[in-house]
Amino acid sequence: MIGAIFKYGIQLVEVRVIDKKVLFRTSQFNSSFADIKGIKLNQEGCIKEFPDLIDKEDWREQTIERFQEKINNLQSEKDRIEYIIEDLTKHGYEPKYIQKQGFRPIKIK
Repeated sequence: MIGAIFKYGIQLVEVRVIDKKVLFRTSQFNSSFADIKGIKLNQEGCIKEFPDLIDKEDWREQTIERFQEKINNLQSEKDRIEYIIEDLTKHGYEPKYIQKQGFRPIKIK
């Protein structure tokens, strides 16, 4: 298990990778972890990432499928969290901490 904590606006977003499973949680409303199927996706952001989905009615399902395919193709949990950190950073998320195997979080510089 490896995780990362991001700051986005005034809220904190936690991402946890367990093998090939990626879970998300926000500090808003004291929420629990959810996989990508259970989180709200921004259509504009998804279209920006995948322009070919602009006219598709099933843009959400195809975005989820592409994300899961990308995660499954990465070799290790470390590679997966590095990809997520890189991807979320370019969308305005500020990486704060990384946590491995339940140990104390380490500040990302």
